[in-house]
Amino acid sequence: MIELTGCDVSVREQCRLLGVSRSGLYCRPSGPKAEDLSVMRRLDELYTATPFYGVERMTAALHREGLGIGHNRVRRLLRQMGLEALYPKPRLSVPGGPEHRVYPYLLRGLRIDRPNQVWSSDITYIRLSQGFAYLVAILDWFSRYVLSWWLSTTLEAWFCVRALREALRTGRPQIVNTDQGSQFTGGEWIEELTEAGVRISMDGRGRAFDNIFNERLWRSVKYEDVYLKDYAAVDEARVGLGEYFRFYNTARLHQALDYRTPAEVHFGPGGTGSNNVTGVNKKEKEAKRKKMLLLQNPTLKN
Repeated sequence: MIELTGCDVSVREQCRLLGVSRSGLYCRPSGPKAEDLSVMRRLDELYTATPFYGVERMTAALHREGLGIGHNRVRRLLRQMGLEALYPKPRLSVPGGPEHRVYPYLLRGLRIDRPNQVWSSDITYIRLSQGFAYLVAILDWFSRYVLSWWLSTTLEAWFCVRALREALRTGRPQIVNTDQGSQFTGGEWIEELTEAGVRISMDGRGRAFDNIFNERLWRSVKYEDVYLKDYAAVDEARVGLGEYFRFYNTARLHQALDYRTPAEVHFGPGGTGSNNVTGVNKKEKEAKRKKMLLLQNPTLKN
């Protein structure tokens, strides 16, 4: 935006016109501190195992491990990682500005019985030995099939929009559900869905389990891949996660899918017939029982 050379307007004047500090222009951001990365790795493990822990309990858990750290630092690192405890909380703020429109939650009481009926998306923190990255995925709720995913070193909205565009090339859902993060309330995300004729649903603030299938996906990704392989850099993580998602979609058996793979349920014949894992009364009751158990213990695996 600012031209340092080859411009008739001085750098000082360009900064003044754009409202940019000259000191900030020449500042080169440094990477995260090694001690912060160490704490963030442990916070990621704690959050994956106990996503209902807030700042106080996260700090207490680190103290029990002999790590002297204050609540403010834990809060700052969790915010940097994009992590928030999964428990009901009061509505403390509302999104501002017309460019960040919030939509109602459309899934309450909805019977989900076929692929491409409801998709959801979420972002999680991926630890690396040389830093960290953020992972977004778009998931079909009925089949648990991961339609697309993308890695980014920032929480800017572009990588979510890119994943959405890739997913929309595979099909058109009736509804896409997300949380109320700025990546999903901004103009590009909303525009893509609106132009595709997709209804937009957003989790209610303070509702811990509106997007539970993505939370379960993140636990699988971390326990079965990220923690085992301990990726060094983004490029290595991108290759490894690509292999994992192929395994997850085409080879990993899911108890909730009657020990079938997401690909078998998503692309198999009769998506509302032979692939309907909740189509008969007995299985409906079993699904409800599992849902109640999950609500009581959100750390249960797939």
